[in-house]
Amino acid sequence: MTAIDPDTLSADARRARLFTRINKADAWFKVFGLAWMTPILKAASGDNPKAQASEIWRLLGVPLLAILLFLGAWSALAPTVQTSLGAIPGPSQVWEQAVGLHEDAVRERAKEDAFYDRQDKRNADLIAEGRMDDVKERVYTGKPTYYAQIWTSIKTVFFGFLIASFIAIPLGIMAGLSPTANAAINPLIQIFKPVSPLAWLPIVTMIVSAVYATNDGMFSKSFLVSAITVTLCSLWPTLINTALGVSSIDKDLVSVSKVLKMSTYAKITKLVLPSALPLIFTGLRLSLGVGWMVLIAAEMLAQNPGLGKFVWDEFQNGSSQSLAKIMVAVFTIGIIGFLLDRVMYALQSMFTFSENR
Repeated sequence: MTAIDPDTLSADARRARLFTRINKADAWFKVFGLAWMTPILKAASGDNPKAQASEIWRLLGVPLLAILLFLGAWSALAPTVQTSLGAIPGPSQVWEQAVGLHEDAVRERAKEDAFYDRQDKRNADLIAEGRMDDVKERVYTGKPTYYAQIWTSIKTVFFGFLIASFIAIPLGIMAGLSPTANAAINPLIQIFKPVSPLAWLPIVTMIVSAVYATNDGMFSKSFLVSAITVTLCSLWPTLINTALGVSSIDKDLVSVSKVLKMSTYAKITKLVLPSALPLIFTGLRLSLGVGWMVLIAAEMLAQNPGLGKFVWDEFQNGSSQSLAKIMVAVFTIGIIGFLLDRVMYALQSMFTFSENR
């Protein structure tokens, strides 16, 4: 009879637990676009390093190589293309402008902090002298930083996206549950879904200007114009996918709900939404992507102080650095769009996981 070393059993058990944890983490690595982390961790744990090296090359090496080839081609070809603003800037010039925008933001933040420090000191002195009526709170009116413009665009797109979701999901559920409602809603979808944001923008601008007379309220007119334009262009993917998800529910489940005499609310919350959730989230991801694309054009024309206005101002500026700054904005828009999609995918994974547990 062969004796088994307890230390060997313990090591094998620890290794098995480690691989189990890596496999669980793999699902979240994929959610956040970090799938290459899994083979690195497996190789570090001694799981067939040769095979894992092949996976690391496919998931990390090939994308990095493609990026390097793109940067090389860009560097080589950019100087050969002349525009009214000079040659197309290469990666180094774009990076310089990105650093410059960051430094400008830091300097502007320092000016803002100094302004509020002086104001607080002045008001404290007035209070000490008993001159309460002379105390004033002013808002710093310096130019918006690049980071502030990014934040404005993110707030605007989420505001419009949330309004679109609150409209599209209930309508999609109605269309999926009722053939009559679907027959009523479908023509509107087919008519309005292809409409460009450039066509919506003048209509939205006139309506907002007529209804929202003041510009001193909670939201500025330019913010509302941009957000509502995002809403009108981004609600259709969510509406269509929600209706499709609801209408695709297993008919046996619908029959069971009738036998159990479930209320409409219970039927929607306990049966419809859990079954249609994957397609609803697919629609939400598509809507957010559409909204982010639409937003830039809307901000350009509505002059909402976000990334769209930044691009337009730099185009109008026409300096030798403007083209590089516009390209910084292009990369910023692309990276944020990717991150927004990853956030929605993470939420989808969380909700579908909790529903399936």
